[in-house]
Amino acid sequence: SSVMRNVLTGRLGYVNPWLSMLGIFPKEERERARQALKTVGILEKADNRADALSGGQQQRVGIARALMQEPKLLLADEPVSALDPATSHSVLKYVEQINRDKGVTVLCSLHFLSLARTYATRIIALKDGNMMFDGSPRDIDENRFREIYGEDAVEVEIT
Repeated sequence: SSVMRNVLTGRLGYVNPWLSMLGIFPKEERERARQALKTVGILEKADNRADALSGGQQQRVGIARALMQEPKLLLADEPVSALDPATSHSVLKYVEQINRDKGVTVLCSLHFLSLARTYATRIIALKDGNMMFDGSPRDIDENRFREIYGEDAVEVEIT
């Protein structure tokens, strides 16, 4: 399936189901999909096969598909898992831009504190189902980090 078709599936609940089964979407929905792809920086990949993209590009396709529903809240569950550091930053920069430019609230789970410090405005840290921290990224120091992750934890910087 193409990237464009993949992104258009984000509108399935809003369009005629019979036409969507045939891959026919209204012009305004195709334009909305192009805009979503442009937002995440991969408009030029619209005609490519989605399964032929890199991991970071596939993550951005997923974000574009979510944007098709015009959300007020974007839930990003480990959006950078299995991505290299540069691609991780790229994906999170797009998520940050969506938050800033479109006013979409982002709830994002991350396991790299350095990324959370860079992109988050608020961090909530959980351990064994209990909230261990709720505050500003700048307030998590070495002691707090070890309290959350355990005494043997070593913070890994993603640069």
